[in-house]
Amino acid sequence: MPDIDPRLTRRGVLIAGTASMLQVGTLSAAAQRVIMVHRDPSCGCCLGWVQHLQKAGFPTKVLETKDLDAVKTRLGVPDDLAACHTAEVSGYVIEGHVPALALHRFLADKPYATGLAVPGMPIGSPGMEGGNPEPYEVVLFGPAGRRSYMRFVGEKALG
Repeated sequence: MPDIDPRLTRRGVLIAGTASMLQVGTLSAAAQRVIMVHRDPSCGCCLGWVQHLQKAGFPTKVLETKDLDAVKTRLGVPDDLAACHTAEVSGYVIEGHVPALALHRFLADKPYATGLAVPGMPIGSPGMEGGNPEPYEVVLFGPAGRRSYMRFVGEKALG
């Protein structure tokens, strides 16, 4: 028969158990914030976008695949919003060169949506630096439809 610490009370067990659950909950929340980036191994701009996210404090994990269309279909990315990489974070889909500023705001807002997208590959967007930056839109999309979420030139938010 094991020795039982006489100082071990129900209250002590409850406090220790609660502390353990809070710690596990914190770890789970942190793990949900890891951005899983699906990219074609031959695409360089995707890695530029990943580096942009990392500099902004987002932990990332890159998954290389030659069949991005299957990933986009599985995650519900509309064809006209498609870009060169697709990511997942906290139950949302992030399509294309979405700036970290928009992503931080989006994850804080927690809207009812499938995710955010920057269609195509706008010059000046994160990962597509070089040349004259062009204005582009970050689109919120999901079951309730679509709307402009933010507008940018390069990494600078407009209005």
